[in-house]
Parts: sequence; C-alpha cells; structure tokens
Amino acid sequence: MPAPLAPLAVLAAAFVVLPVAALVVSTPWTRLPELLTGPTVWPALRLSLVTATTATAICVVLGVPLAWVLARASFPGRRLLRAVVTVPLVLPPVVGGVALLLLLGRRGLLGRQLDVWFGVTIPFTTLAVIIAEAFVALPFLVIAVEGALRGADRRYEEAAATLGASPSAVAWRVTLPLVAPGITAGSVLCFARALGEFGATITFAGSFPGTTTTMPIAVYLALEQDPDAAIALSLVLLVISVAVLAGLRERWVTGGRS
Repeated sequence: MPAPLAPLAVLAAAFVVLPVAALVVSTPWTRLPELLTGPTVWPALRLSLVTATTATAICVVLGVPLAWVLARASFPGRRLLRAVVTVPLVLPPVVGGVALLLLLGRRGLLGRQLDVWFGVTIPFTTLAVIIAEAFVALPFLVIAVEGALRGADRRYEEAAATLGASPSAVAWRVTLPLVAPGITAGSVLCFARALGEFGATITFAGSFPGTTTTMPIAVYLALEQDPDAAIALSLVLLVISVAVLAGLRERWVTGGRS
C-alpha cells in the first residue's frame, strides 16, 4: 500500500469503528438484563424480524425478475427504469413514506379505491411496515442480482441451449445457480436494510405498539424517555446486524468465494 494511503485508511476505519465502540462502551451492562426484558423489547424485536423477513421475500420474488429484465432485455426506457428503481437508495426515507401515503393512503391514488371497493386500509398497519421496508430495500437486491447476471459467463447458458435445454430449463438449472451468490448477497443486504428502516416506516405505518413499532422506532421512542433503554435496544440491533453479515462469510464482497 502506498504510504500516503495508510493514514486515510486508518481515518476511514476510525470513522466507522469509533461510533460503534462508543455504543458498546456506553451500554449500561449492569442494567442490561432489566432493560432487555422490558415489555416493549421482544414485541418490537419479533415484529422487526417478521416484517424484515417478509419484506426480503417480497424483494426476492419481485426483484430477481426485474433484475433479469434490466440485465438481459433490451427495450426503450431501460435506463430510465433502472434509474427509477434505484431512486429509493438516494431518496430520504421520510419522502419515501410520504410517497407511499400518497399512493396507498385513504386518499391516495390506489388507496382510495382499495378503501371504497374492498374496505382495505393499508397505512398504520403491519402490512404498511412490510411495504415500507420492501420499498427501501428492493434496490439492494436488484443491483446485486443485475450485477451477477451481467458478470455471469453466458457460454454455459449457450452450451445448455445447444444441447436442447428449453429457455426455462436454462434459467432454472444454469443461470440461477450461476447468480445464486448475487441473490444471496442481495437478500442479506435487503434484510439488513429492512431491519434498520425507520423514516419511511414511521411516516407510512406510525408507531403503534405490537403492530407497527419496530426496533428502530422503539429506539427512537426510548431515546426521549430512557436513554439507557435506547442504548440497549441499539445494541440488540447491532448484534443482529453483525451476526447477519458474519453469517454471510463475506460472500457479498467476494462473490461467493470462501
């Protein structure tokens, strides 16, 4: 490594590590069992895990075909579609929540019809949490899978087609296994992003205990009343996030090579 880069690398590492270290050092370890057995912790944690998992499943079901189209199809407006799909990456989460309200709220473009025709109201429900999390997390999966599809060696697919495999057989037996590391990486990043979502969730779903109060929202609410509880809840999220990334064994960086 060139000598001038070393101090910058140390500074970058410190920029990320020191806030995490401050959280660990500031944790009220003696009160931790008491704080983690509070009445709001486990409902919020269970809700977060359920909604993040469901949102990730939705992202996989919808995102893989979308990434396939963006990577392999050629049609007018493909670049515009790619740009729109990645907008949630740079859009402030609160703005995303407002956009969802304008679409699915009782007076929204679609929400009004859902309410009139079916009596269905989505905002401020658990379903709203899942939709908000999927909205902000979907681009992570699409980008990962599209990159994997573009990087896949298409000679294997061509060889399978030459041997008489149908397009669907090539897709299921050749292409998907080739891009499986990308799907895994995208899914894990999706889950992590959904688990930590706050802005769009509190705007679109609110903070109703047991229904829409996820762990990030519980941290925010606790910060105003009991900072120690907020630190303890933050520590739980930190542990889960580190466990998710460690369990992946760097596959999202190495492309599946252990």
